[in-house]
Amino acid sequence: MNKQKFIDKFIAAFVLLAMFKIIGIVAQLFHESFWSVVGTLVIFLIVAFIILMVITSLKDKERNSNRSGRKGSGGGNFYLESSLFDRIRSKYEALAEKYIDEKEYKKAARVYMNLLQDNYRGAKTLENGGFYNEAAAVYLKKLKNKSDAAVCYEKAKQYKKAIDLYKEMEQKEKVGDLYKEIHDIGNAHHYYQIVADDYVANNQMVKASLVYRKKMEKTEAAQKILLKGWEDDKDSFNCLNNYFANIVEVKELETQIRSLYEKTPEYKKMIYLEAMKHEFRKDPELQAATRSIAYEIIAEKVGSRSEIVNELKHFNPDDGVILKDISRFKTSRNKMFRN
Repeated sequence: MNKQKFIDKFIAAFVLLAMFKIIGIVAQLFHESFWSVVGTLVIFLIVAFIILMVITSLKDKERNSNRSGRKGSGGGNFYLESSLFDRIRSKYEALAEKYIDEKEYKKAARVYMNLLQDNYRGAKTLENGGFYNEAAAVYLKKLKNKSDAAVCYEKAKQYKKAIDLYKEMEQKEKVGDLYKEIHDIGNAHHYYQIVADDYVANNQMVKASLVYRKKMEKTEAAQKILLKGWEDDKDSFNCLNNYFANIVEVKELETQIRSLYEKTPEYKKMIYLEAMKHEFRKDPELQAATRSIAYEIIAEKVGSRSEIVNELKHFNPDDGVILKDISRFKTSRNKMFRN
């Protein structure tokens, strides 16, 4: 009889709570729209009906069990409570999924948040349904999640709200992106400049150049940063490689390749040789200049670094003779050392 009494008490408590809940929902008419309140009330009544059906089913099952003379163990109440709440939760989950299948995302979100106490899934459901402002409000107020809230405001084209959140999170490049989106170029460039300066301060010259070139559309400033990185030995190869990559005109590129080589100190010539391999493959018109520079570097270094002769094949990919010459050179070099 203990189980039966528990179910009876549960039904009484549930009915009482349901009445209070209905009164609370009706009271929302003072600060929410009529149809919003009606929607919430309908969902609650459906869920309440489902719960009552589950409880009634359990009550009938227990009554039949008692009549047949079966006795439960001391842990029966706990099992009954767990089983009851698991079944109720499953009903909630099924109801939410049903609403999602029917594209009733707001109703599904209410089930998640009000009945399952899962604000994150409620917010995500609203977001997936395209209710970005509502989702942002849940992320921000209930979950304290500024990042997801900012994304939702951005999707809703509420750019100023998104900008405020990104500022709070110190995502300066994103702030610049959104200012650019609303055609506030002055503020956009202000934040991009901060980002570029931070990259330079951390010796990330290539990243700084990308901000100048792609975000601010200042190719000349980007080239200056890359040149500075090359000259100051801050990620030298990548700075040089990107510097050349940003030059579109082949003639201008050839001029810059020759000009920079003339200013290249001895200790950087191996880096320059590596860059020449990339430029050689870029355009047939560059092959003569890059091959000439490569030969000069190889000739200078071969005395102290005999393995450098292997680099010749990169500048003569179709020349079988030079491969044989390299092989003969290495063989004779090895014999000399053995003797």
